[in-house]
Amino acid sequence: MTAEITVRTQSLLDRGHSRREVAEELGLHYDTLRKAIDQGRVHLSDKATSVDAISQKSETSSERTIGSDKTTRSDADAAAGDEMGMACTRPAERVLAAVGQLPGGATTQFQSCRDVSYGGVLCALPALAENGLFRHLKTLPALSGYYMKLHVILLLAYMALCRIKIVEKLQYETPGELGKLMGLDRIPEVRCLRKKLAQLSQNDSPQQWAALLSQDWMQQSPELAGTLYVDGHVRLYHGKLTQLPRRYVSRQRLCLRGMTDYWVNDALGQPFFSVERPVDHGLLEALRNDIVPRLLQEVPNQPTAEQLEADPYLCRFVIVFDREGYSPDFFREMWQQRIACITYHKYPKDPWPESEFKQTQVPMPNGEGVVMKLAERGSWIGNQREGLWVREVRKLTDSGHQTSLISTAFGRLGLENAGQMFSRWSQENFFRYMMEHFEIDALSEYGTEVIPETNQPVVNPQRRQLERDCRSVKSKLTRLQARFAALTLHPQTEVSQIPKWQRKKADLQDQIEQFEN
Repeated sequence: MTAEITVRTQSLLDRGHSRREVAEELGLHYDTLRKAIDQGRVHLSDKATSVDAISQKSETSSERTIGSDKTTRSDADAAAGDEMGMACTRPAERVLAAVGQLPGGATTQFQSCRDVSYGGVLCALPALAENGLFRHLKTLPALSGYYMKLHVILLLAYMALCRIKIVEKLQYETPGELGKLMGLDRIPEVRCLRKKLAQLSQNDSPQQWAALLSQDWMQQSPELAGTLYVDGHVRLYHGKLTQLPRRYVSRQRLCLRGMTDYWVNDALGQPFFSVERPVDHGLLEALRNDIVPRLLQEVPNQPTAEQLEADPYLCRFVIVFDREGYSPDFFREMWQQRIACITYHKYPKDPWPESEFKQTQVPMPNGEGVVMKLAERGSWIGNQREGLWVREVRKLTDSGHQTSLISTAFGRLGLENAGQMFSRWSQENFFRYMMEHFEIDALSEYGTEVIPETNQPVVNPQRRQLERDCRSVKSKLTRLQARFAALTLHPQTEVSQIPKWQRKKADLQDQIEQFEN
């Protein structure tokens, strides 16, 4: 409000006009006038109060419904900062929590507020609850103090929705505004939140909680859990606290230090769970030891032993992976457990005649159909003794290239195998989305821990160098001795050549003695 508008406003109020009439007369927003009155820039006269007597009650009720604005809340948070701390507007509860007299933690009290930062995330809260955010929380350790287990979990969920990727970035947000979204006065500081997270992470409790949620998700979508995509994602490490093993990073085409996480996603790319492998021996080892045993226990609606015996082509479920998992021995091992595998053919043979390829409508897992030129054959992979028959499906591209995939899912059509294999990019899109929006490559904390059963004795580097030098000397000595033995004198050699032969022999003898000593 300018000075002229302020004078005209005060004049109209002195004449007995109501606040709403003044706002309409001057073209002001009603909230602007209300703020001016609250801040003392204009005053209501007794005459204006009597004129407003009839509508004052309804206007006051409307103001309560509208709630506080950001300016009012900021002033209150700053005023609390002079006493207990920024936005600590519940001093009584905080004192009780400090002396251990607040067993249930801070009470959840939502207030009527306007202009709340990130207020839209409340609309996503029902979706988070439906996906199991508040289920199985009993598996996590109990917390004490002002902030309880539910507060921490809800704050982490809000951070994900607000794209606050790491805990340290909370210090750049307004603590009171985020606290209003949780029914609190403010959110915890970074140090306090780190301490709470460390308490919740004891005894692998987060892994147990995630495992229960994964089982719930599979039970909710058993048709999607029948086909599972498995792929590794390397989280790079550029620090100096330890030297992690190097591994190939396909997105950068370099061998870099980091850790490999193997993710298991459904047919639409939605994640079920991941397996962290600080020391990684490859996809096949992770499938054998960690992923397949867990899937055998958790995948719902698996056929019974009688059904498997009645149908020799029926499988429990299908796992799809890239060429890294190509192994005829692994395919045979999995089929013995009636688990089907689909992957790219690592060693395809000669191209097939283009006359074999037909335009085929391929159903994709998301429901749409894609037209592809496909051909199908039965192929033998592996050696003659320990190989096995698989279904081979090839896709002909516009450039004439033939992309080959192999499958042991004999109970399904070849075009279904093609749709499942060529939909594997949904998992790659998931990785890209998670890296960009949720920072899955970021470190959760700074620190190292000893990996059990890896404290193996290491050869002394100096001894290793000495052994290398010793092998080099022996190799040179062997070559010199061979040359010395091969340097013989021919019976018909001229007398003038004998001194030259003797000198060569003597030089070789000197070199041999030098290496021997």
